[in-house]
Amino acid sequence: MGQKRVLVTGMSGLIGGIVQRELEDGYELRALNRSDVPGITCFQADIADMDAIQPAFEGVDTVLHLSAAVGAGISWEDALNTNIVGTYNAYEASRLAGVKRFIFASTVWVNDVGIVVTEHEMGYPYYLIAQGRYYEAPKPWPMITHETPVRPVDLYASTKVWGEALGRSYSDTHGLSVICLRIGATTKEDRPITTRRWPIWCSQRDLAQIVRKCVEAPDSIRYDTFYAVSNNTWGFHDFQHARQMLGYQPQDNAEQHR
Repeated sequence: MGQKRVLVTGMSGLIGGIVQRELEDGYELRALNRSDVPGITCFQADIADMDAIQPAFEGVDTVLHLSAAVGAGISWEDALNTNIVGTYNAYEASRLAGVKRFIFASTVWVNDVGIVVTEHEMGYPYYLIAQGRYYEAPKPWPMITHETPVRPVDLYASTKVWGEALGRSYSDTHGLSVICLRIGATTKEDRPITTRRWPIWCSQRDLAQIVRKCVEAPDSIRYDTFYAVSNNTWGFHDFQHARQMLGYQPQDNAEQHR
């Protein structure tokens, strides 16, 4: 048997580069990107153009869908074209091509009570941690898990909730194995850069590890959600579920950068 073929949408970004370095030796990688990705078979197309993107999915075993309009200030037009229409297109093209697994790059912001409700009682004690008031927080504090109801912080996060829900539909209706990966604050500096992001930091090394774990996860995982965060002393997003289901063992801690 040949190498497993993995298609990465949006490979030209920071996370795409991390994934490329992690997987290029063990997998046959291809990219779906608007710009060329050197050293990789790259299909250049807009994710919102269904007819243009379909050839990229042919013969693919696993899709890692990174392509997205990112950030708190994205416009509705960008959110609609890339995060809504584009995500639907990626799922549907996967179904039509017989892809076995779809890994959806979601975000910790789909459930970020620390910033949504701040000083309100529902945000306690997360707002204390988010503000760096660590020693005012009770110990142990309750963790936000994959079963905690979503509370998206903005339009961007709301589109990620849509992508997760659509994945559930494609898993149940079409038998696609879907893994939603709620990625924390991964930075090009590879360290937390603001107090707010200290508890949600994910090192590049840990992110690379959990992506590989998702690609290699057993076929018995039909739909699941995992937080991609490092083993941060003040973290409040649970990675134990990823440890139990995927064997994820985060190696880094934001406290190493004090």
